[in-house]
Amino acid sequence: MLLLLNGRGAWIGEPLCRFTLCESKADQYFDFLKATGIKDYQKTKGNQGVLVLRRIREAHAEFFLLSLWESWDAIREFAGNDVEKAFYYPEDPEYLLTMEPEVEHYEVLLPLNEFDITS
Repeated sequence: MLLLLNGRGAWIGEPLCRFTLCESKADQYFDFLKATGIKDYQKTKGNQGVLVLRRIREAHAEFFLLSLWESWDAIREFAGNDVEKAFYYPEDPEYLLTMEPEVEHYEVLLPLNEFDITS
């Protein structure tokens, strides 16, 4: 995870979370994500947004979540003090085939609204 100073303050790009489940549960799981994790991200002070990506392949659905935060403290507000530990809801095991114990943090080098890549 990285701290990026971009003139508007600090941005931290949070974990890339990957979830795998049966394709037949993909739409239901997306609805569940919107009602739980995405909603909780949005109401946590310091959340700068989230991208939800989905890929259907070989009867499985893979979801990738990338959340953006303004600070480590904002991430801790959502996930707790151990920011490396994956956060799951009690219902997640009903959907997910695997549950990774940790999340991966990445540095935001070019925010979505920065179009000039020549400088």
